Amino acid sequence: MDGVMARLREAASYVESKIGKEVPAIGMILGSGLGDLANELTDAIAVPYRQIPHFPVSTVPGHAGRLVAGTLAGKRVLVMQGRFHYYEGYSMDTVVFPVQMMRVMGITNLLVTNAAGCVNTAWQPGDLMLICDHIKLIADNPMRGANIEELGERFFDMSTAYPERLRAMARKEASRLGMTLREGVYQLFTGPSFETPAEVRFARACGADAVGMSTVPEVIAARHAGMEVLGISCLTNMAAGILDQPLNHHEVLETGERVKSSFSALVKAITAAWPA
Repeated sequence: MDGVMARLREAASYVESKIGKEVPAIGMILGSGLGDLANELTDAIAVPYRQIPHFPVSTVPGHAGRLVAGTLAGKRVLVMQGRFHYYEGYSMDTVVFPVQMMRVMGITNLLVTNAAGCVNTAWQPGDLMLICDHIKLIADNPMRGANIEELGERFFDMSTAYPERLRAMARKEASRLGMTLREGVYQLFTGPSFETPAEVRFARACGADAVGMSTVPEVIAARHAGMEVLGISCLTNMAAGILDQPLNHHEVLETGERVKSSFSALVKAITAAWPA
């Protein structure tokens, strides 16, 4: 895996040449319709994905496709304004390349966000959900293949992928802001087709509260590399079959726009409170 590490180091070195050598306290991945938070960073430096060696490129509406380094709530952060998806045709190892690059840069904390379909019928679009666990039933795994020993062990624990310590902090900050923060399980589907009503019923039977097409590969790679992860889903729509209406990506972006102020307030509060 020397070739992979060489590419990761080259990408990390390029990013550091643009943003400086100071290691960001938190890496962040902003999902569909949630990228405007990156515009709130002070002393911001933006690096388009296209300029970073070996980096993939975002192809999805609502993903700006750039890394932004700067200060948020008093902490230095590195924000992915848009992510990569398996359904775009990228391999799993390509999808997680940016997370692994962050770890090579020395980043040990990761905040992942996404837009998700709501499976829990007691909730509604616009709710924010703290991810307490996830379900991945698809066969592929970003750690499949030769192990990168420099990043982590061959076999690694996923029982605390979203540590209670960080979730408790997020709950506390949401309460302080007077916000309702749901907490539940996120299930990965590959996309790009939205789930069928039968698949949504299956997800509910499996214990999922939300479904989506991202996040899980990144969390797996982060845990392999020893990073601590906090995940937040913006529930942009009721999943298929719950309401008698078709699903579309426009609704995802529209709901993200509607909740961006509360989402931004929560992420900033979490960033300020994130333990060193």
